[in-house]
Amino acid sequence: MPVEQLLLIVAGLLALSVLASKASSMLGVPSLVLFLAIGMLAGSEGIGGIYFDDAQLAQAVGVVAFIFILFSGGLDTSWVEVKPVWKHGLALATVGVLITALAVGLFATAVLGFSLLEGLLFGAVISSTDAAAVFSLMRMRSTRLAGNLEPLIELESGSNDPMAVFLTIGMISLLTTPGASVLSLVPMFVLQMSLGAALGLAIGFLGVRVMNRIRLQADGLYVVITIVIVLITYSATTLVGGNGFLAVYLCGLFMGNQDFIHKRSLSRFHDGLAWLMQIAMFLTLGLLVFPSQLLPLTGVALLSAAFLVFVARPAAVFLSLFWARMSPRELVLVSWVGLRGAAPIILATFPLVAGLPQAGVIFNLVFFVVLTSVLVQGTTVSLVANWLGLNLPEERRPPPTIRLIDGSRARPIDIRISATSPAVGKQIVDLHLPQGALIVLITRNGNHIVPTGSTVIEADDTLTLLASKEDAESARQQILKS
Repeated sequence: MPVEQLLLIVAGLLALSVLASKASSMLGVPSLVLFLAIGMLAGSEGIGGIYFDDAQLAQAVGVVAFIFILFSGGLDTSWVEVKPVWKHGLALATVGVLITALAVGLFATAVLGFSLLEGLLFGAVISSTDAAAVFSLMRMRSTRLAGNLEPLIELESGSNDPMAVFLTIGMISLLTTPGASVLSLVPMFVLQMSLGAALGLAIGFLGVRVMNRIRLQADGLYVVITIVIVLITYSATTLVGGNGFLAVYLCGLFMGNQDFIHKRSLSRFHDGLAWLMQIAMFLTLGLLVFPSQLLPLTGVALLSAAFLVFVARPAAVFLSLFWARMSPRELVLVSWVGLRGAAPIILATFPLVAGLPQAGVIFNLVFFVVLTSVLVQGTTVSLVANWLGLNLPEERRPPPTIRLIDGSRARPIDIRISATSPAVGKQIVDLHLPQGALIVLITRNGNHIVPTGSTVIEADDTLTLLASKEDAESARQQILKS
């Protein structure tokens, strides 16, 4: 195929994916479903007729895409917001994943006819969650969950994939290595997770210092440095026996909560890159699927999806968080938002590459279960949240947060200045506001004024303030009592 024709096909698929993302908000369907559908339509059994059955190439594309998605997710995660629920997220990301894998594995052994190890492999592949599509739906449908539920789901979705990767690789090693023992997985787990955590944080620490001290003349080269950091983090950690996915996520999490040069523009770049990687990954996985092979598995796939959604996931949530001070309604919602996504389909390529006898069946089952999970759970998040009374009404929702240049998050606050306020007649610079607070707009007699430090405050002004959670009340007191 001429390179010009190949580029035209790639451009067309990317354009269709962007349009699909736009359409997903109108249809109320997560965009990943439409990305997969485009890949399937472009495949050998679709209208595109592109024949693709290279599982190893699909796995390589999926892994590369996944590490950039994980890094972007870590980079955009505020530690201040997830800190109150880090223990809950860690429990779901480890114990919860293990319980899900065991439950689904035993089900597959008893009902689907797999051997015990094959069933546990299927359970491991399908054990991790992906909340990205759910959050996009919640934004589209104006859903805001009460309490710390959103940070908890965000933390779980970003941190539970390494455990699923470990379990998948461990089950494959047991199936392909005669005489291997389950107990041999314990030191492997300790080594992989400890090295992954240590190297991820260490490279993130060094990455911040490199970014701030390298002093490059061309701003665009800082983008290259962050790409280098991602690739080194994953490859170096994996080569020494650590969990590269955990390392990449923690590296992004560490850097995202530190100050470094061009942080805001680099975060935007990696957000866009993550979308590109997501589209490329789903299109590739969609091409790898042969719809004719899915139809004979419809019954067992739906049965597996029902067991996962209504039995395995709730059991994992309730058992791993039994100690947490969470109401049954909150636990039910966390269970329902356990949406399957990209990670299980990528992990389903591992048995294919290893050449296991049931690899094709496992891949098709996982693909079907993921689609069912997204379509059923992903489209009913708002409905279930309303039914449980955990969808905050409009008047009780906090204003949206805004990421400032230094990476901190701020909320807009309106402050009305009365005629008796000590702030009347003072310049903004004389208010001595906290460093994390900034007056960005003054509404005066129906007109909007963008202030400077010398702007004088008048009676009946409404000040729009951007302030971090920590500085909001301090700034309010400073203005009203100055």
